[in-house]
Amino acid sequence: MTDVPRTRPVVLRSYEDADGFRCIDIFRRSDGTFGFKEFRRDPEDAGRWTLIADHSHWSYPTENEALDAAVQEVSWFERPESNRTAQQ
Repeated sequence: MTDVPRTRPVVLRSYEDADGFRCIDIFRRSDGTFGFKEFRRDPEDAGRWTLIADHSHWSYPTENEALDAAVQEVSWFERPESNRTAQQ
């Protein structure tokens, strides 16, 4: 029996809020689909990122669609300026 290597998603972009306490990671899976997760960082956690909303059960065919979904699902998150023109 051979072991099948487990491939972890690759984080393509991390978007922090203005205060640097919340973050959205957009990632690509080995099957070519995309997803996102939401994290927070608190001073009492020594600056470590803590997962607060796992949206990885949803799958999107493109990075932009995952980004659009993050904007819809996460109340504080807005589409970054650098990605606005790509959608117009």
